[in-house]
Amino acid sequence: MKVTVGVVQESPAFFDREAGLEQVAEISGRCAAMGCRLVLFPESFIPGYPRGFSFGARIGSRTPEGRAQYAEYHRNSLDASGPEKAFLEKVAREHGLYLAIGVTEKDQAHGSLYCSLWYFSPTSGFLGSHRKIKPTGTERLVWAEGDASGLLTYETPLGRIGGLICWENYMPLARQAMYRKGVQIYLAPTADARPGWTATMQHIALEGRCFVLGCNQVTSAATYPEHYRDQLRDSGEDFSTGGSVIVSPSGDILEGPLFGEAGILMATLDLEQTVAHKLDFDPNGHYTRPDVFRYDAPGQPETQKDGL
Repeated sequence: MKVTVGVVQESPAFFDREAGLEQVAEISGRCAAMGCRLVLFPESFIPGYPRGFSFGARIGSRTPEGRAQYAEYHRNSLDASGPEKAFLEKVAREHGLYLAIGVTEKDQAHGSLYCSLWYFSPTSGFLGSHRKIKPTGTERLVWAEGDASGLLTYETPLGRIGGLICWENYMPLARQAMYRKGVQIYLAPTADARPGWTATMQHIALEGRCFVLGCNQVTSAATYPEHYRDQLRDSGEDFSTGGSVIVSPSGDILEGPLFGEAGILMATLDLEQTVAHKLDFDPNGHYTRPDVFRYDAPGQPETQKDGL
């Protein structure tokens, strides 16, 4: 079976939820017109990965300005029980697409924010959310930790889809959780624009014998709200140059890496390759060696189906 996928590298509408939703709708329409059936957006594309912001926090102190900035970020984050989910379900349905979108998600039950990857089916709507299980560095200031309930793959007519967010991909047991669930199209939205990230994507493709879609934003000071740009004067190295890439189960780069500009990477994936390359190595089969290694993951759900 073959499936055409799209990886979106674009500047987000920072701290503007409504503009971000419309941006996803417009880009999704373009991807569908080009023949895509699965489209991936970057980490926290709505309302934007908050690169360079300190939120006025140091160990032992916070500022009123930082709290106000966090409140604005919180207001513009997405609520899975709110109308934004229905809006994105409509986008997936109208364009006949499977969508995977990096968002900052707010939990109305207790108010915390999560760095999440939302999945949508064109027929079944919202499939579920993976919440980043370990935010990296000072990301922990604004994002809470997810749990095992989001370590999912989804069995769809396009194959088994799943993935991890940014530096979760450096967690061997998190990757193994995806492999054990038979992932064929592995999604890796990120904020890491270093050239070495490409090697990470190739390693995961080879290790998991799966297709890997790496997806990043491309940002500059001009893409941030004007009233926040003064905070970025000393953060030139923090802006993202992208690096989105699509890799085959043999570790070969099919498209990208794309640096320094917005764009949509497209590739047609032959899912038979995810089986053929397991002749050499199968992380969930003859290379598992359960007689030597034991992998216990209590609380992890099974692969979910999208209803088709």
